[in-house]
Amino acid sequence: MLILSRKQNQRILFPNLEITIEILRVSGSAVKVGVEAPSNVRVLREEVVDTAELEGITEAARTQRHTLRNRMNTANLALHLAQKHLNQEQYVDAEKSLRRALSELTTLDSLVASSASATTGKPAANPPESGQTVSETEKKPQALIAEDNSNERELLAAYLRLSGYEVAGVSDGVEALEYLARNPLPDVFLLDMDMPRMSGQETIAAVRSKPEYKDLKIFVVSGSERKELTDDSSRRVDHWFSKPIAPPAFVRELNRELEVESA
Repeated sequence: MLILSRKQNQRILFPNLEITIEILRVSGSAVKVGVEAPSNVRVLREEVVDTAELEGITEAARTQRHTLRNRMNTANLALHLAQKHLNQEQYVDAEKSLRRALSELTTLDSLVASSASATTGKPAANPPESGQTVSETEKKPQALIAEDNSNERELLAAYLRLSGYEVAGVSDGVEALEYLARNPLPDVFLLDMDMPRMSGQETIAAVRSKPEYKDLKIFVVSGSERKELTDDSSRRVDHWFSKPIAPPAFVRELNRELEVESA
């Protein structure tokens, strides 16, 4: 178990990820956190990724990449949720969210270590912006989340609720279709692609085949690349977000698409 002290200048090391997190300053409801990461880590927009590079990825590598992206997304959501709680002076909840983030980063560090050990045959090193809420008197936008990872689903739902949304969550496409059939149509459907029983592609096809759902906006939130799809489902969604997402920017895009005014 990783125990986090609330003292300033404490450093938290993830040696296999080559990431260091340091609590720089705690002041009121704000916590300033410094993050050090390797300078050679590339961050690319989806549109500049070479299709040939994607085609050359083995299935094992693609699965591993998907797992790492999901873990990073969960940690990222937890960190942003902690900031949301701090902004709204919910300090106990903020500490819980921060612990969840650190737990995910610890697991991610171990996964990277295992991957490095399997690749090189050498043992790995031993580990030593906030959104706006809407007025309670206004009608809140409705979101449905289909995500089989319960941790990710709960964190994203919590962040959206603190951003002024009403949220329902389901674990796969089958449950999503059941929800849509039994409830008023939500304003937006947030969909993962890699799910049991009914994949994201199959869910998109099922939703778009029903005239009564023609106005339902679909936002994909996935560890998969848009270019990996073999059918036209990627063109039948309104937006595609690859994990890990940036929650504040994600909410801004949701608000823009749904014409929700920030408070």
